Amino acid sequence: MPRTTAKDPKDAAPAKPRKPRAKRPAGSPEIRLTADRLVVRTSDNGERKTTTGLLIPATAMPAPKRLTWGDVALVGPDVRVAKEGDRVLFLPSSGLEVELDGEDLVLLRERDVQAVSTQPAGDRKDRAPGQYL
Repeated sequence: MPRTTAKDPKDAAPAKPRKPRAKRPAGSPEIRLTADRLVVRTSDNGERKTTTGLLIPATAMPAPKRLTWGDVALVGPDVRVAKEGDRVLFLPSSGLEVELDGEDLVLLRERDVQAVSTQPAGDRKDRAPGQYL
């Protein structure tokens, strides 16, 4: 009986030559997020101040229960509620830490954002503390 041999796919047809990839400049690479992802810039040290000026160190507060504000640095194509430059309120433990260009940032999903503020932090006016009755 004659044996039948299967053809090797490499022998079937010559492959089309590929176009060379465009080289990116040596500067910072372009980063595109996928789906509903946000990259957020948070405060550097985690410490905060009360309205009266008392400094509360990051180690004095329970981390998982405290929401924090951050500035949106990058936005994915499917994000509907925030854009670059907005401030978002989120739970820090729901995000992933990422380092881009030597800066520590947080990667979030859109569903982890609790609130959005379009007013930048520098434009907020200092308010006097409220009156307690």
